Amino acid sequence: MVLEDISIGYNTVLASEISARVHPGEVIAVLGPSGIGKTTLIRTIAGLVEPIDGDVELNVEKRGGLGYIPQKLGLVRHASVYHNVNLGARASLPVIKGGSEERKKRVNSALVALNIEEKTTEPVRRLSGGQLRRVATARALAQRPKLLLADEFLSELDHNTVDVVIDAVKELLDAGASIIMVEHHEENVELLATRVWLIEGEKLLDYSIEEWRNRVGEEE
Repeated sequence: MVLEDISIGYNTVLASEISARVHPGEVIAVLGPSGIGKTTLIRTIAGLVEPIDGDVELNVEKRGGLGYIPQKLGLVRHASVYHNVNLGARASLPVIKGGSEERKKRVNSALVALNIEEKTTEPVRRLSGGQLRRVATARALAQRPKLLLADEFLSELDHNTVDVVIDAVKELLDAGASIIMVEHHEENVELLATRVWLIEGEKLLDYSIEEWRNRVGEEE
């Protein structure tokens, strides 16, 4: 994925002159104070918001190549856990004769990876906040995108569940995917990120994880 000198925002510019590349297997944590443009950035990358200036080149397959876990998760609340996770599999696998078996394998594998296989038939409206986030992550795993955009997908999770989710998304990374995640908890950044994008003063600062650790160490 390539960002070419983009500016982001709605009626006003939140950040400008953003240029960056994301390579397969990388995990980018997007940091910055509330309201500075983190969610707007990933919504712009997802194509849900037009950049004010510049170009976004995703370089992924049109069908299922881009995965997105929004802050509000985007689940079908009246439907079952299985139905919601299956939506991810259907996003990347054509609905054709014989395709249903592969979709079932993907869905069941994702449910097991996120430890929610016992909730398969449960309507998602009955689940806790942490369980809902695991369903949204399972949906992304079943899709198997090459680029996953995730907005605070580790929030509302206890430490043990964070470990489960991270182990699960590492399957995507091992398959050559990359992840851009909005995150507020720096301890989660340490667990998964390889780079940090900090939005500060209407600019995006790009750090390797080692550079970020040095910055944090100097500020302590």
